[in-house]
Amino acid sequence: MKNCVRVISMFAVLAVPVFAQSKFDDRLSESAEVLRQMSKPSAIPPYVLNRAVCVLVFPMVKKVGIGIGVSYGRGVLVCRKGADMNGRWSAPAMYRLNTGSLGVQLGSSATDYVLVVDTQRGALKILSGKLKLGADASAVAGPTGAKAVAANDPNVDILTYSRAKGGLFAGASLGSASMDSDDDANKAIYGKDIDATQIIRSESVPSSGQAIVDVLTKLSPTRTQ
Repeated sequence: MKNCVRVISMFAVLAVPVFAQSKFDDRLSESAEVLRQMSKPSAIPPYVLNRAVCVLVFPMVKKVGIGIGVSYGRGVLVCRKGADMNGRWSAPAMYRLNTGSLGVQLGSSATDYVLVVDTQRGALKILSGKLKLGADASAVAGPTGAKAVAANDPNVDILTYSRAKGGLFAGASLGSASMDSDDDANKAIYGKDIDATQIIRSESVPSSGQAIVDVLTKLSPTRTQ
């Protein structure tokens, strides 16, 4: 009996890292799928992504609570490589998003968020590990649709978008949302303690992260300013 307990305990311990890895792989896969939807009509205009230095994707962000709700999500950051961030897309770094929202909210909902980082200033703030929109970097709801007029405001660091399940992308305000590097997830994927800056400078892309890099490369192979 004791031997059976030991065997069961051993398999339980081994199963935890496998489950965690699968969870992170799913996050990367879901983020890639969200970006694939960007190429559909009435989605995010191509010029927005072509100007981007980084893209953050938070799939299925959950909103829960009654009265004062809290949204939380786990996502992925991908940046262009090079000193001027004009090169190819980097390996993905894992990030977390947290934002409070006022108003009556019953039950729960899930929304995809895409944050397009338009300036190196904004990218460096994000890569520092922690960032609060409005305080550390300016963010506004981004334009949508094929006929959207290009805007080039040097004071805007990030364009934000949301998409409810089954719906279309729309510009979204995230208020004073905060985000930071998901260090545990990055360690699980890359097998060591590693920060976001080290990840985007790395030449290796994990197999689970190749899909999101491929999608971004197809949608926007080069940056235009």
